[in-house]
Amino acid sequence: MTMLVPDHYNPRVLVEKIYQSPEKALRDPALWLCVWCYNCYRHCPQKLKLPEILLSVRKIAKEQGYLEGLSRALQIVGEETAFPSSIGLVGLHLERVGLDSSLATPSRHSPSKRKKTTAMPSLEAKTAKIAVVGAGPAGLTAAYELAKKGYAVTVFEATSQVGGMLKQCIPSFRLPKEILDQEIEHIKDLGVEIMTNITVGDDLTFEDLWKQGFEAAFISVGAHKTRRLGVEGEDLSGVFDALDFLQRVNNKEDINVGERVAVIGGGNVAIDSARTVLRLGSKEVSILYRRSRDEMPANPYEIKEAEEEGVRIRFLVAPNRILGQNEHVTGLECIKMELGEPDESGRRAPKRVEGSEFTIPVDSVILAIGETPDLSFLPKEVELNEGGTVAVEPFTVETSQPGVFAGGDCATGPATAIEAVVAGKEAAECIDHYLKGGRAQKPRKVLQERKMN
Repeated sequence: MTMLVPDHYNPRVLVEKIYQSPEKALRDPALWLCVWCYNCYRHCPQKLKLPEILLSVRKIAKEQGYLEGLSRALQIVGEETAFPSSIGLVGLHLERVGLDSSLATPSRHSPSKRKKTTAMPSLEAKTAKIAVVGAGPAGLTAAYELAKKGYAVTVFEATSQVGGMLKQCIPSFRLPKEILDQEIEHIKDLGVEIMTNITVGDDLTFEDLWKQGFEAAFISVGAHKTRRLGVEGEDLSGVFDALDFLQRVNNKEDINVGERVAVIGGGNVAIDSARTVLRLGSKEVSILYRRSRDEMPANPYEIKEAEEEGVRIRFLVAPNRILGQNEHVTGLECIKMELGEPDESGRRAPKRVEGSEFTIPVDSVILAIGETPDLSFLPKEVELNEGGTVAVEPFTVETSQPGVFAGGDCATGPATAIEAVVAGKEAAECIDHYLKGGRAQKPRKVLQERKMN
């Protein structure tokens, strides 16, 4: 939220306010704007879990009846994003202080409630056409912001579903899909055209886009390819890619994962997968993570909630090979790990403890060891980083091809929904400046300030 609403939310200032003027802090909307990304925790030299500190203060605010800050916070969220209800539900977590989670849907329950309209914004007409590739939160946010500025925006989505990870992979117990669908309809009402089942690069090339009169393009295809383990047995029946598994569950497909399931990985996707498996009726669900709890990238509170639901997390354990019989998974051979010196990620690197192999019986294995973008469709003029993401100029988010911009997970690697929304808003502003004044004109100063904070 620091980057999305810098005028309303600054974690450091909020902590100082809690200490210096507690009653004022209890009434402050900033108290309710934390979306549990834990970026403050990851960058804090003292490793303070600020979201959990704020949770304690939120509980006090609720107990003492100081909820006017919450009402204002919901209004701010509704004003600043195309997905106020979705962000409210997956980010604000009002249920953690005992409040009805339906309050976290500001598009329906706050003063910023949106009225359906089929009219374009009453702004000065702009004739430029802009293509958005990818209908996830970054792409749809960019389309929404550009449409409000009066541009003609067309979103091209390779699948039949609109919403990206919000629609396909976030479990419905965290985000009911009908709420997301309502917000997507509001984006369409602004005049945004969304074309599904069209793969840019195959069905439509970038050269085709320029010939059709598009003057700029925004690449926001996310990171939807699950990394592979590279171990024996990975192709057995009963081995699932986490994103594909979550998508199939969201599509209400009948999936039998058995009673004993192992999830490999330590991120939020691993947590979502494990909690989803429990809801499918499995009796034993374990997450295997090769580092310790301190290095686990998943949000600490999400880890806590998963454990409270019955998910077992085995730390310092890695899969060695997947065992099977009759082409189906029957077990998982694991090996214990120990931590060495920090690697390029800043975390201590795991090392195998030779001779420590052991086997656990499982009916299914879900791979959640990270995601990467599929950028094979991009023209050769668009340069990539060594890690396989799109290389962009930091302050203009323009790629090496003039007029082509990129943002979200395909440029940064996997991140949170709120970070994708921020990327879409920044891209819209950068594209607007580009079309007004070309490459020589930079985005407004606040964008640079946000990048530096």
